[in-house]
Amino acid sequence: MLVYIRVSDKDKIICDMDEKDIAEHLRIRLKKEQEEKEDKKRYKAQAHLYTIIKVARDEDLREQIGKDIYFDLVDHDKVCNFRIQKQMPFNQFKEEVAKELGIPVQFQRFWIWAKRQNHTYRPNRPLTAQEEAQTVGALREVSSKAHNAELKLFLEVHHGLDLQPVPPPEKNKEDILLFFKLYDPEKEELRYIGRFFVKNTGKPIEILARINEMAGFAPDEEIDLFEEIKFEPTVMCERLDKKASFRFSQIEDGDIICFQKRPLPEHEEKIRFPDVPSFLEYVKNRQIVHFRALEKPKEDEFCLELAKNHTYDDVVEKVAQRLGLDDPSKIRLTPHNCYSQQPKPNPIKYRSVDHLLDMLVHYNQISDILYYEVLDIPLPELQCLKTLKVAFHHATKEEAVILNIRLPKQSTVGDVLNEIKTKVELSHPNSELRLLEVFYHKIYKIFPLHEKIENINDQYWTLRAEEIPEEEKNLGPNDRLIHVYHFNKEIAQNQLQVQNFGEPFFLVIHEGDTLADVKVRIQKKLLVSDEEFSKWKFAFLSLGRPEYLEDSDIVSSRFQRRDVYGAWEQYLGLEHSDTTPKRAYAANQNRHTFEKPVKIYN
Repeated sequence: MLVYIRVSDKDKIICDMDEKDIAEHLRIRLKKEQEEKEDKKRYKAQAHLYTIIKVARDEDLREQIGKDIYFDLVDHDKVCNFRIQKQMPFNQFKEEVAKELGIPVQFQRFWIWAKRQNHTYRPNRPLTAQEEAQTVGALREVSSKAHNAELKLFLEVHHGLDLQPVPPPEKNKEDILLFFKLYDPEKEELRYIGRFFVKNTGKPIEILARINEMAGFAPDEEIDLFEEIKFEPTVMCERLDKKASFRFSQIEDGDIICFQKRPLPEHEEKIRFPDVPSFLEYVKNRQIVHFRALEKPKEDEFCLELAKNHTYDDVVEKVAQRLGLDDPSKIRLTPHNCYSQQPKPNPIKYRSVDHLLDMLVHYNQISDILYYEVLDIPLPELQCLKTLKVAFHHATKEEAVILNIRLPKQSTVGDVLNEIKTKVELSHPNSELRLLEVFYHKIYKIFPLHEKIENINDQYWTLRAEEIPEEEKNLGPNDRLIHVYHFNKEIAQNQLQVQNFGEPFFLVIHEGDTLADVKVRIQKKLLVSDEEFSKWKFAFLSLGRPEYLEDSDIVSSRFQRRDVYGAWEQYLGLEHSDTTPKRAYAANQNRHTFEKPVKIYN
């Protein structure tokens, strides 16, 4: 920061100062910031001496299941955690838990979590007495192969009839700890209701009354049981055989049993997800999509709740319903670019993707935005056609007309020009047209009449149609058709560079034409006033280097090569300032320097 001070005040401002010269509120603030900085530094320096223990409890499962999560049991990032020195004995850590959570040590039993082969994460086994005698750091090394400083535990606490903690029951090899979730099909709700031990030789039918009691159902309520097995990459939730033993069904510690009332046949049609598997499938695949009109790519028009496995037809049908459109095939969707935050350049072709997820994926990201258009004809028909955006420049009128020409893909440029003739007013009924490719104010191509339109790209280049002047139709053997571009010079990166602007055009020059002859025709063509035209300079440009011409110079002698484009292009340059206000003045004022106004016709 640059600060100016008076010389006479120099000694007052640039002087020694001590703590008493600083305002008290600033001293307090600076001291607090310094302490926080030192705490962070100390925390980082001592990090290798500590481990983070994350303790999940029944309370966490009840709070999270059905709200934050639906699969597995808990989000460990949202449970109580302790920063403990690795050298602390685990039994001493239990005393810390007692202070923090109010659960006496003798009523605590901790379980180790384990990641299974199917990518689920469940309580695996209780800690042994020998393990609890170890240090926290040693226990973490045993429990987790991952190279992090975390130890994840489940705290099992049992309560008596008075809701006070009681010692945990003894567990032997036959005992299995199961967790239970209740699904309500009518409310479409899933919640955790508790856990208890079963014998692996027992059968689900033997515990139905206890499950009903936990759920608040009548003891003889008919319920269906399902085992939640996995959710990645797809949901697997299978009906549990009530008459088979838990061992036969391969049920083990940490498994999750989901259950629900058996739906009545007359109610099934009214329920979207009548059983646990269909509800979990819905939760796994549901996706809120923000739809935006393609012409307003920054504004959300509406949102729909869809499923990632919805087909192309499902998605366009939902959009059509939302828009009140009878024919979903008239909906065209365009995916979102997550990096540019813009629509992708190419829309989604009719039934070219299998599912909604395919529409939303952009490299390694999943978007939640789609753009839509309502077409005047069904998309399958439109895809058999080629639509070209063409700017038509009338020979004498100021106004450029933007036309959307729609023809079968096998049509030719000649067909495009014939279609344009039916849509615009020509200076003469027999006028001939041509189609040009314009890019950055230069003409790069005159399209042959027989060229197919299927591969013509109007996304990056401007397509311009114009009448062919009579003088160009009868060129003599020594006449030349040259490119004429507007330009000025700019300094970029310490180099003088030519910058083109405005509308490029062709001009016929005859053998022996001097610059003075050519200037008269250019001024007449562009309708430039004498005062303005007198300020212009004229140059022959090749390789982007201007060679300025005098009125007596023979212009044709400079243009010896034919069909020169790209880096080797040659053109007659008109150097003048670019004042472009994006609007044309009256026809007799500076037509050359301004962009033509545009009318758009579909």
